[in-house]
Amino acid sequence: METKNQKIVGIEAQLNASLLSEKTNKRFFTLSEFRHEVGIPLVLAKKLVIWGVIEAEKAVDGTLRIAGSQVAVAIDLFEKPWIKAYYFIRALGPGLITGASDDDPSGIGTYSSVGAKFGFAILWMAAWLLPMMMAIQEVCARIGIVTNRGLAGVLQKHYKKKIVAVAVVLLIVANIANIGADLGAMAASLQMLIPINFYVAAIFFAALTIVFEIFVGYHLYVKFLKWLAISVFAYIVTGFIIHPDWKMVFGSVIIPQITFSKEYLFAIIAIFGTSITPYLFFWQTSEEVEENRMHKKLHKLLGSKEDSLKIRIGRMRTDVGTGMILANIVFFFIVVTTAQVLFSQGITNINSAEQAAMALRPLAGDYAFLLFAFGIIGTGMLAVPVLAGSGAYALSEIMNWREGLEEKFSRAKGFYLVITVSIIVGLSLNFFHINPILALYYSAFLNGIIALPLLIIIMIVGDDKKIMGRETHPMWVRIFGWLSILFMIGAVIATGILYV
Repeated sequence: METKNQKIVGIEAQLNASLLSEKTNKRFFTLSEFRHEVGIPLVLAKKLVIWGVIEAEKAVDGTLRIAGSQVAVAIDLFEKPWIKAYYFIRALGPGLITGASDDDPSGIGTYSSVGAKFGFAILWMAAWLLPMMMAIQEVCARIGIVTNRGLAGVLQKHYKKKIVAVAVVLLIVANIANIGADLGAMAASLQMLIPINFYVAAIFFAALTIVFEIFVGYHLYVKFLKWLAISVFAYIVTGFIIHPDWKMVFGSVIIPQITFSKEYLFAIIAIFGTSITPYLFFWQTSEEVEENRMHKKLHKLLGSKEDSLKIRIGRMRTDVGTGMILANIVFFFIVVTTAQVLFSQGITNINSAEQAAMALRPLAGDYAFLLFAFGIIGTGMLAVPVLAGSGAYALSEIMNWREGLEEKFSRAKGFYLVITVSIIVGLSLNFFHINPILALYYSAFLNGIIALPLLIIIMIVGDDKKIMGRETHPMWVRIFGWLSILFMIGAVIATGILYV
């Protein structure tokens, strides 16, 4: 039974809580204070205002004010951790999609190939590439936010149109090879799971992507792509299922094991071309423009263009960082899985993602096999529209066509025709018995080479005050952006010397 003193203490605690609650309810919070009170990232706090879940008003000084009563609403909403996780994923945008699409079936094939061939010796790249990837994608996103134009549109405004046109043509050709490889890998993976004709499966995935991109508006389609990003977690789970030697794994991550051989340096450039690839530059920039159109409510609420810009850049940084970290974690676990299971057993020649899945089955069990196979299908469904869309955005800007996934087909025929033709031509590669995966390994190498001049131009544009105003590169972006260029130049020169 409770004593008299315990009852008094309990009543006092309730009174104090009531007084504190009343004091909080009368108080107004800035957006930053609100997110600290609730314990959520700034990007989620902003989205809660956009969605109308939390009410905010504009103060005399132009800042957002949120009433204390709304803090209580948010705390109640996020009482369960899984609800907070759901809203956080929902709050993320182009950066998450870009990062997840980086781990498409062709990328999985490349990572599986180098993991099987070199074991843990290539694992250091997962950690060392991360800040470079984050820097480059932030540059592209920042250009889209500040200029409100896609990358091709910005480049042709400041550089010769012919140079930009050549870069776009190379982008589309590389994307078509990627699309063909991805559709083939998805069809082969589905064939491993259910009895279905390979060509029927490939046509089904191609048709499904075309229908979604043309007939579903961006505001709905982006939600579908975002939740597809969850499919990459299949590779993280697989990495734990196989029980790797974690001491050896983390030792390989911290201390690079570089071998100056043709094959090893070729693999480095192929990984670079798969991880920091041109289509991601164009897609990220264009999707930031799409996001700007979607979030007019918050822009009007903020009023000031400068305040709106700061909010969008802050959101973008969380978004891009989450996407790139996710991409690198998946790269890490695919190499860990193939190195631990295949390399250790002397299976060093893996030419495709589905071949890696089949090789895992007898050595790592059905669960690892199924997760690997399902992951290929999920990431393919995410990556094919990104590949086709990035080329369509770039070409439409050069040709001055109306573009955007929120546009109807009747208003943006050229844009949607580029998407359709890219997917159909990519699909056809599977009918001509061209080995798209083998070609893709070399395509990844070429992507690394093509990315170099684009990276240099992007870094120059992003630091040009005439274009970017006050929003030029932060110092860390400048350091890691140029470091990635120097890294690639060194790898290309070393490879050239060895091959000559």
